[in-house]
Amino acid sequence: MNEEQYRVVTEADGPCLVLAGAGSGKTRTLVFRVAYLIEQGICPENILLVTFTNKAAKEMMDRVERLLGFKPDDLLGGTFHHVGNLILRKNATKLGYKNNFNILDQDDSTTLIKQAMASLALNVKGQNFPKASVVQAIISYARNTNREVKEIAGEYYDYPDFIADKVREIEFVYEQKKKAGNLMDFDDLLINWLKLLVDFPEVKNRYRKQFKYILVDEYQDTNFVQAEIIREMSDFHNNVLVVGDDSQSIYSFRAADVRNILSFPKAYPKAKIFKIETNYRSTPQILQLANSIIRHNVDQFEKTLLPHREQSKLPVLIPARDNYQQANIVTRKILKFYEEGHKFNEMAILYRSNYQSAEIQLELSKQNIPYVVRGGMRYFAQAHIKDVVAYLKVLANFQDELAWKRILMLYEGIGMKSADAIYQRIKKFGELAELIDQNIKLKGKGAESLQKIVETFKHLMTLSHGDAMDIAEAVEYILEHGYESYLKNTYENYKERMDDLTQLLNFVALYKDLGKLLSDVMLSENFEGEKIGDKPAVILSTIHQAKGLEWPMVFIIGLRDGYFPHHKSIDNQSDLEEERRLFYVAVTRARDELIMLYPIRAFSYKFGDVYSEPSMFIRELKPELYLEEGRADRFANREGKEPFEDDFDSEKVIYYD
Repeated sequence: MNEEQYRVVTEADGPCLVLAGAGSGKTRTLVFRVAYLIEQGICPENILLVTFTNKAAKEMMDRVERLLGFKPDDLLGGTFHHVGNLILRKNATKLGYKNNFNILDQDDSTTLIKQAMASLALNVKGQNFPKASVVQAIISYARNTNREVKEIAGEYYDYPDFIADKVREIEFVYEQKKKAGNLMDFDDLLINWLKLLVDFPEVKNRYRKQFKYILVDEYQDTNFVQAEIIREMSDFHNNVLVVGDDSQSIYSFRAADVRNILSFPKAYPKAKIFKIETNYRSTPQILQLANSIIRHNVDQFEKTLLPHREQSKLPVLIPARDNYQQANIVTRKILKFYEEGHKFNEMAILYRSNYQSAEIQLELSKQNIPYVVRGGMRYFAQAHIKDVVAYLKVLANFQDELAWKRILMLYEGIGMKSADAIYQRIKKFGELAELIDQNIKLKGKGAESLQKIVETFKHLMTLSHGDAMDIAEAVEYILEHGYESYLKNTYENYKERMDDLTQLLNFVALYKDLGKLLSDVMLSENFEGEKIGDKPAVILSTIHQAKGLEWPMVFIIGLRDGYFPHHKSIDNQSDLEEERRLFYVAVTRARDELIMLYPIRAFSYKFGDVYSEPSMFIRELKPELYLEEGRADRFANREGKEPFEDDFDSEKVIYYD
């Protein structure tokens, strides 16, 4: 251990906050602290180690065992939910449950909410009422942030009061059904654990006396309920050690509250604060850039990442003409690294939002570069993208059975069986125009839905002019005439999905030939179907998904104004600071080389060519912290370029110590 780590391991009695910078060995420090306590004679059963993932818990427990040379069987370690489950198994009867309660996963929870909605016989026809999965997400977020369901439904999901009131009714029935069925969902494992501690002093006294030392990993990611649990559990011995980094708190959308770590010294007035700042991951130049980024945040603990490695190359900033050239530059550099002997899986492309990777994925596919999308689906394989593209496929090929059935099942009253029956009748027509002219007569709920589909295609056909078609207008019409409402009521993250579809709108606007567009899309889809297996592949990831990971070469794309930081965060300080922390996390994923890119020009279907500066986060940096490759002004006001044409001549990069 270094001196910073050693002090934590040997001196962290009482309430302690350990500010562990990126790549500083926080897991190592926690593991040694647990082993040290046991070596000092503390019984394993008096230690509680809480983590955020099962993987982290297992890794820590295994490392403790290796350090000690034996397995401390009575040491309780695991995720918040794991520990909550163990405690509730012994005390559930106090809350009106039996100790053999079953746990609902997310699908089970959604099913029970459907039943609650059915039992209320809600009259929601024509009200665009959210589906059960969205209701479940609203209830869960409200409970984890200790806020009212109605407030969350209105503020985060833009639902009017009458729908928010209905959601509150559903929550009440849902809670009753869980209790009656002896069921708990994942949120209950935390909320009921806290309820035991608050409402039953004898239970609280038993556990707060048992656990003389409580250690919590990734404290910056705790929500309201988790922070309250730790406070209640630790107020007897007051030996609570929390490890985290406020500069890496980026999960507010999951109910994480950075104020938990920022206010720790206030919540625990006698708290010691330790800093672990030596970084073993990145080069000094990358760390210098990272330190400069986060320094602009106001609400933070000051810390400086200190380099352990030798001097190396400066990070690089590259302006590109547009998203297509940005993709071309990235793929060329990947191939260059590959030719120099680096493996594809040593390279990662990071972005703020999924939609920013669309052009990159197409270009990687065209160049036959293997890639995987971490923690999510490829852009063109996402359900909402495939839904909208299905309409375009039918326009191009009337007989496309899969596309037809996908569209049909988006509508109320049409399930898999009826979709098949309807398609059997559709395919008897020779072309789309015949279907529109003659129509299909149905009975029941499906009749109105089929009429809407036919009316949609009737309008879409008017947008075709010979071999050319206004594809963007077609997509816009699909979104505005039903699909956006479907999206809002079907997915809890509909705003992010709408961002994806806005990008799709801009993407297709560059095409007039529907066949060419669908060929490019299918190229990406077909490439996805290839089995990469153990073959090294370039990693594509949102920054949120990349936290905790590292790669020798990291590309950060889309660093332009209005996109990163997101334009909606500009006027809110806490949102803006989280965006800056997101950039900081992205930068600190890089070990050896960091390449940042931004497109100067972006095409918007509504506004045409939009020119922008690099992100405000780049403009905050001193120019000597990075090397700018190429000159931005060479791309200004370039007209008439084809989307995939590359006229970027990279200047020779000179690296400075």
